[in-house]
Amino acid sequence: MDRLSRAETQQRTRARVLGAARHEFTERGYRDAKIDAIAERAGLTRGGVYSNFPGKRALYFAVLAEEAARPPGGSPPAPGRTAREALGHLTRAWLARLPLFTDTEPSPSRLAVDLVPEILADERIRWPYAQLLGLDAVLLGLALEQLHPAAGRRVGVAGAVLTHLQGSARLAAAAPGFVDEFAVVAACERLAGLDLEEHWDPPHLVHAPTARPADEPWSPPAAVDAIRDAPAAWADHGLIAVLGLRRATAIEEAVRAAPPGRPITAVLVTGDPDELADLARLVVAELLTCLRPAFPASAWPDLQLVHDPSGSLAAAAGVEAVSDLTESAVVVRAGRIVARADGFGACHAAASFA
Repeated sequence: MDRLSRAETQQRTRARVLGAARHEFTERGYRDAKIDAIAERAGLTRGGVYSNFPGKRALYFAVLAEEAARPPGGSPPAPGRTAREALGHLTRAWLARLPLFTDTEPSPSRLAVDLVPEILADERIRWPYAQLLGLDAVLLGLALEQLHPAAGRRVGVAGAVLTHLQGSARLAAAAPGFVDEFAVVAACERLAGLDLEEHWDPPHLVHAPTARPADEPWSPPAAVDAIRDAPAAWADHGLIAVLGLRRATAIEEAVRAAPPGRPITAVLVTGDPDELADLARLVVAELLTCLRPAFPASAWPDLQLVHDPSGSLAAAAGVEAVSDLTESAVVVRAGRIVARADGFGACHAAASFA
């Protein structure tokens, strides 16, 4: 039998820890779960758990991210042909994951009950979380725009939908029996027709960066496009935006300013990958696993989204040091980086590069 590589061994150990943590969090809840109990379930020492995760909260985020990436149960309906239909399908898929009034207390559907209290307890997490929810609104808004181009910008409408869904998720856990699923679906379907008279204005910065010419190699590592859950495709030309978690919504500046047809990739990085990388995976997957079956593939957001916890893709774009406030963008043509911009406004500057 072939000996496992170090990476394969680490991957299997991580999977054992996640499985044990999922059972512990399900049975005892996040608050009462113990690292020692998780280690015992996984057949490891306490140090073995900490060698994979820095703490209980990081492990909690990782478990929730794994759960969010699971496709909704049941046979998905045909994708919606209109914004109203698509929002109805998305809402039903979202609600299918929530705890029911009849669920017993130790239920997998209640795993996320302590997510918001944990976020509220730490301001360092609240700001990235807010930006990640904003990124979800951008992604959903772009999908709505693809289905109804004449309606203009729909990110505000998407935010209203997500506010309704997030509120339903919290109340389903905190107030069992209160959430009327039929009413939530009907409300979200009707939001498709909401006219917020949205307008897009480019960023107004006193010291806005400009894109400067460059001539550097572009050799990106293999990566996964989270929007399509498929290998990322690197076109001969395009825009690569490296964004810290507190700058995630800046990708909309690239989308709005780029010439039609220019491929765009958002690369999410963080200065705290041990904890916040899984939070990013969680928030993005929470939306996309419901969006993909609800919207036709032709209406999925016309960009790529890549999680880069190691920073290897950012380094390939020439961004060696990353933080949650990173905003850098490069323009790629014929396998070379031909322009770059750094700082707040970099996405708009690079997208506007001729």
